[in-house]
Amino acid sequence: MRVQYFTQLCRLSLAALTVFALTACGQGSSNSSSSSSGSSSGASGASASSSSSSPSALSTAAVDCPYNGTYTGSYSTTGTMTATWSWTCTGARRNLTGNGLPNHSVGNFPNLGNPNTISAQFVSSSMTLTPTKAASNVLLGGPQGVIAYARNSVKFDPGTAGTCPSTATVASMCNLANGTDTLRLEALGPNDGSRVFDFGVDTNNAHVQPGGVYHYHGVPEGLLTNAGVSASLKKMVLVGWAADGYPVYARYCYSSAMDATSALKVCKGSYALVAAPVAGRPAISWAPLGWFTQDWTYSAGSGDLDDCNGRTGVTPEFPSGIYYYMVTDTYPYYGRCLKGPIN
Repeated sequence: MRVQYFTQLCRLSLAALTVFALTACGQGSSNSSSSSSGSSSGASGASASSSSSSPSALSTAAVDCPYNGTYTGSYSTTGTMTATWSWTCTGARRNLTGNGLPNHSVGNFPNLGNPNTISAQFVSSSMTLTPTKAASNVLLGGPQGVIAYARNSVKFDPGTAGTCPSTATVASMCNLANGTDTLRLEALGPNDGSRVFDFGVDTNNAHVQPGGVYHYHGVPEGLLTNAGVSASLKKMVLVGWAADGYPVYARYCYSSAMDATSALKVCKGSYALVAAPVAGRPAISWAPLGWFTQDWTYSAGSGDLDDCNGRTGVTPEFPSGIYYYMVTDTYPYYGRCLKGPIN
């Protein structure tokens, strides 16, 4: 089934083109801050002890200041390239430069669902070293700005610009890249293995935007693999930094948020499917609940995390506690809002 794909997967605008579905992925192997190919490493700070009784007042300057690395690998049809990333801290700011290439294997790009080819980017970002809570949630992502960067300089961009009209009866009637309807599509859908709408994500829950931008929609599996994480060897792994300065972890968190001796578990978001489809939604007989943003509702206390997919607790890098975000296997996969102001 052919689907109209106007290659803007995450709210970027480019000329439309028709492809079979929307997928995008690449490949590589990891390296260190020297340039030895095929292995992953980087220089990083240790843990931060609290200088205040309030976790929200904690400075993050003792972690990833600096953190640098390179990785040389094969990026699908693009061939061999070298990923670079550099985190430094100056004054009150954490600064990132990199080329947006992942330091792990990726899928095949272009492919049936994604016509885009991975390419190196110029990444430059800065965030505060002393994050604090804002009076209200800050919405970010897509054209509003990057919500977070992984430590390898690949961005997290969980939303899409894909939409469907209420009259849609098959996927080909929807615009998966730059739609203008109100029913917004989710790249990972209900995360049940179905591919009613094929956004072309690879095994890292990532794909490629027009211009060659590889980016994550969910758990960056390659980063966890690099850290030696598996179902039998759980670790709470720092995978990135959000635009408000708070750290980002993936999949595993402590069972008791403020107890580092408690067992690690799969952290779950606190969103649930709506009891009934919203008015005007395409029939669930062909588009099951979970594929549209409007299919989900925040249900406080139903999971481990708040409405921005975060919580306050201890982590290996912050043993006295800090607010942090989680990338989860459950919706919203990566949060769509921030708790801190963008300074």
